[in-house]
Amino acid sequence: MAYFEDKMIFSEGKAACGADVSLHGAFRSGDTVTFTLSSAVRAVSAAMRIHSDGYEGEVKRVRLEMKREEDGTFSLTLDTEELSRSLCGRKTGLFYYDYEVTVFDRVLHLGGEEVKVLLDSGEYGERQLLIYPAETKAPPKHGIVYHVFVDRFCKSGRCSVREGGVLNEDWDGGIPQFADVPGGEVANNVFFGGDLYGIIEKLPYIASLGTAIIYLSPVFEAASNHKYDTADYLTVDSAFGGDEALRELTEKAAELGIDVMLDGVFNHTGSDSIYFNKEGRYGNTGAYNSTGSPYYRWYNFKNYPDEYECWWGVKILPRVDSTNETYRSFITREVVPKWTRLGVKHWRLDVADELSDAFLSDLADSVPEDSLVIGEVWEDASDKVSYGRRRRYFTDGQLTSVMNYPLRSAIISYILHGDTESLRHATEGLYRRYPKHVSDNLLNFLGTHDTERALTVFGDDDYFALSNAELSTRRMTDEGRAAAKKKLLEAYAMITALPGIPCVFYGDEAGLEGYRDPFCRMPFPWGREDAELTEKYRELGNFRKNEEMLADADFEIVSLTEESFVFTRRRDGEKLTAYINNTDAELNCGGHVLAPRGWKFVKG
Repeated sequence: MAYFEDKMIFSEGKAACGADVSLHGAFRSGDTVTFTLSSAVRAVSAAMRIHSDGYEGEVKRVRLEMKREEDGTFSLTLDTEELSRSLCGRKTGLFYYDYEVTVFDRVLHLGGEEVKVLLDSGEYGERQLLIYPAETKAPPKHGIVYHVFVDRFCKSGRCSVREGGVLNEDWDGGIPQFADVPGGEVANNVFFGGDLYGIIEKLPYIASLGTAIIYLSPVFEAASNHKYDTADYLTVDSAFGGDEALRELTEKAAELGIDVMLDGVFNHTGSDSIYFNKEGRYGNTGAYNSTGSPYYRWYNFKNYPDEYECWWGVKILPRVDSTNETYRSFITREVVPKWTRLGVKHWRLDVADELSDAFLSDLADSVPEDSLVIGEVWEDASDKVSYGRRRRYFTDGQLTSVMNYPLRSAIISYILHGDTESLRHATEGLYRRYPKHVSDNLLNFLGTHDTERALTVFGDDDYFALSNAELSTRRMTDEGRAAAKKKLLEAYAMITALPGIPCVFYGDEAGLEGYRDPFCRMPFPWGREDAELTEKYRELGNFRKNEEMLADADFEIVSLTEESFVFTRRRDGEKLTAYINNTDAELNCGGHVLAPRGWKFVKG
């Protein structure tokens, strides 16, 4: 609904396929959708004006008259596949629309991206309509994702640091190797010794948090401790236990009902790899060694061999041409199938923005039907543009879903500054623009290996100008830490009940602090965990796992103010209401008394 100066009210109604057009703007190809428009005053006429995206080509437009119903509303029924074919020649696509409504002698154009609200489209823009493949399937997940940075989680003592690596034996007090300045060169050859066998030892602990999926940082052979510089896609690094350790992990995790997700780093390899081989470690078969190498055309050389395209100019990370058919075939017909046979179920794709449409489509076709393919996308992925191209993550079924960076930013901004608009846009706004299966499988997190620890963000607001040397030993005050813990739990309670899959970065639940990379990658504090935090995380994670409706229930905001956030989840007659207190005082919220930064989930 929208209130104008003349107090007229307009609203969109329900679609024939069962979805509320006000809450959802993405439909399967072939859906029959009925748009209805109602007004508090009697309109003379109404029409929908719809056009193709046209970002990379011709814009096609159509104006469709709406039928006046007996009750004074206007309606229009569309077949989404027919609409898409008529405007872009494909079964799926991205479109925009608004309503043209005549009231007395005045013509209004109504659009905007507010749910249940139609605004002046001249000022607020049009509404987005996304049509995605009818065959898309993405079973909901019951539980959380536990994100492990392998070298820093747990060491079994069964593995040795690789040649050229240095072991930091101070697990409890050691500082990760860092550059003099942020973004500066660093060898990343100092290891703490975490491995896959260590993760196996801690599987009961991981399961106790309500875990459904373990998401591993890269595990393939590589020179660095982070392993985003892949040397061999077909081998698990010996420092992590090799292929056999991964096999054992997938098998024992499966016994506990836990899947394994690998980090697929397919946009670039290491320069010290079988494929590039700049260091000569792997004979003379690399692209750097010979233009006759089978891998030569995987890379783009500007002046052979020393000038080549790299990821963000980092010379140890030569960028792969993911449009290359040989490379695509290697990854999708050899690499992914091998790890699928070893029990790997899901994939997270590093820098998905930089991978070609052809690569993403091939990879989506290579994984099992019930696998998740989660892309690293930092913005709204429904209309994402990268490198001058509109991405087709959802219109072509390339990704199941994405990492939910917008939600992370919005939650932090809401808790620290009372920013309601960012939170509204990152919840109901994105849920309207995304296909529902995408919203249900969003990876919702408060921190990753690329960000500051959430506890640190909530407890220290004066570190931005500090050097790496200063940040390496900086810790919060006891007062700051106590306040940060309450805010962290408030934030985790929110993502526990919101659409998407809650994702915990190892150690957040144990009270790990840490500033920007690499200080967010400290070893897990075994024996020194914050017991209160861990227990609350365990309670919330298992609530999410056991409350199965939360995996795919509809979402709607009841109220959102600087002081509180109230929303509902509904499915098949079930209803759960979440009450969140965003203040440092006790709050009566909807008749429920909430502790400072507290929450309450009420069914019925």
